[in-house]
Amino acid sequence: MDLNLKGKSALVCGSTQGIGKAIAEELANLGCSVTLCARNEQKLEEVKQGLFKASGQNHQILVADFAKPTELKSTIDAHLADGNQYHILINNTGGPPAGQAIDADVEAFRIAFNQHLVCNQILAQACVPAMKEASYGRIVNVISTSVKMPIPGLGVSNTIRGAVANWSKTLANELGQFGITVNNVLPGATSTQRLASIIENKAKKSERTVEEVEDEMKSEIPARRFADASEVAAAAAFLASPAAGYINGINVPVDGGRTGCL
Repeated sequence: MDLNLKGKSALVCGSTQGIGKAIAEELANLGCSVTLCARNEQKLEEVKQGLFKASGQNHQILVADFAKPTELKSTIDAHLADGNQYHILINNTGGPPAGQAIDADVEAFRIAFNQHLVCNQILAQACVPAMKEASYGRIVNVISTSVKMPIPGLGVSNTIRGAVANWSKTLANELGQFGITVNNVLPGATSTQRLASIIENKAKKSERTVEEVEDEMKSEIPARRFADASEVAAAAAFLASPAAGYINGINVPVDGGRTGCL
């Protein structure tokens, strides 16, 4: 099975922590040159220093704020104008705040739509021309299992993640003829700072301990544990590899079996 990414380059968004960082590390381990993209320059530099580079990779950073799509477009356009090209694009952005859809302010939907779908579109439009030229492209979107089954209490996120999933499937149909695949990785409960925050908030609202909330959540997962970010990264890295060249337009849950549908 060909998982070798030596000679390939990847742009990995949201890569200073959690799943994004784990994906960047896994791609580097497979020989890929990785450009880390997030808004905190110091953290980007710290992560870059820890990436595997024994295969002669040229790792870089790109400072960008997904809350400002217009600035993101200017940043990526200038970056590519300097001669940078990408075979792999990992779209990954932190989820919107929790809460019921009916209670959410209209502005919350607009902000989330910009941070997720609009920014994904900007990056895809920027990176696809080089992918077409290379006859090799992999766009992997880190979304959520909510695209299969909406998660209670995540109204804005459920809505926007669903939009991104349909955008992704549409792109897969349009770009497959050029050797470009577009797929989604759907993490379940994963041991990240975001999950810790969700658990802490849930514990406070329900007047329970963090441990009690964790135990309840784990009891709903057939694997009876949370995922490690590296396990989600492994799925994303496989989809980015040559071995996954005929896998296109799919959703891959990495959730320990929690999602209750096919």
